Amino acid sequence: MSPLWSLALAPLPLAGTVLLKRAWDEPRPERPWLILGGWGLLVVAIAASVPLLGPVRGPSAMLAVASVVALAFVGAGVEQRNAKKRAARELAPEPSDRRRVVWRGWLRGFLAGPLAGIAALGCGLAVAICAPGQVQSRMVIGGLIVPFLWAGGMAWTLSDDKILRAFAVLAGVSVATLGAAFLKGAL
Repeated sequence: MSPLWSLALAPLPLAGTVLLKRAWDEPRPERPWLILGGWGLLVVAIAASVPLLGPVRGPSAMLAVASVVALAFVGAGVEQRNAKKRAARELAPEPSDRRRVVWRGWLRGFLAGPLAGIAALGCGLAVAICAPGQVQSRMVIGGLIVPFLWAGGMAWTLSDDKILRAFAVLAGVSVATLGAAFLKGAL
């Protein structure tokens, strides 16, 4: 299994990518044959690389060569254009038409911060404890989804006009997910 085999097989994905680029450039009668030939050469390159380079290294080397050639085609086709002048944008949407009350702002802040965080932590714990799979995978996935869910919960709570709906959803999610996590942990 010599790395020189990847150099010997490099013309196959190169030619396949060239055929696919020609098929992409402009419609012509031989376009279906160019597409078929391009993909065929890529498949042949991958199939030929398996016995020569191994079942893992061979296909990845051929796909890497094809990707680099395609990237070179994309880079060669880049052109600078003048930006079109856009029409003036509309004004930003109006905030809530309700009159400003201090306690509503504090309640929104409480819902967006701590309660959305508790709901996000509950979802993360429920995934880490209740989801199928290896313990390490569940913990990583559960930990990684918490900040995204928290950010989504905050954005939704602050943009929603109905405070009671936000409270009901966040409290319900918190109770359901934390309850599921604690019940699964207790059993």
